[in-house]
Amino acid sequence: MIHNQVPSSHIDLLGDETRAYAYLATVMKDNTPQVTPVWFNTDGEYILINSARGRVKDKNMRTRPSVALAIQDPKNPYRYLQIRGQVISFTTEGGREHINKLSLKYKGNPKYDGPEDEIRVTYKILSSKVDAHG
Repeated sequence: MIHNQVPSSHIDLLGDETRAYAYLATVMKDNTPQVTPVWFNTDGEYILINSARGRVKDKNMRTRPSVALAIQDPKNPYRYLQIRGQVISFTTEGGREHINKLSLKYKGNPKYDGPEDEIRVTYKILSSKVDAHG
């Protein structure tokens, strides 16, 4: 459970009010890392991220589920969470609703303004190691 792994001094970085971005590292086919800033939220147990089907991170997480995230405090770049884990599931069911929820968190807009025809995927990440810094 992610909320149990994060110290109270850094739990705010997971909340909607902080609007911290996560920098998601995935593994490419040639075993090199790929990093992308992403919107995220949590259900208390898992980190939840969203992407359009077919993007590089989508392909990577489907075939190589090991990931790492750095969640940086927008007010202090030296205060952050480092999380390692596994994508344990992904689904298109509710994907559009999830990206709308993230759009509200990050942009204040309850409707994601990306292309209507893209298929949105929600990924559940189970954390195996969490380090807090700063």
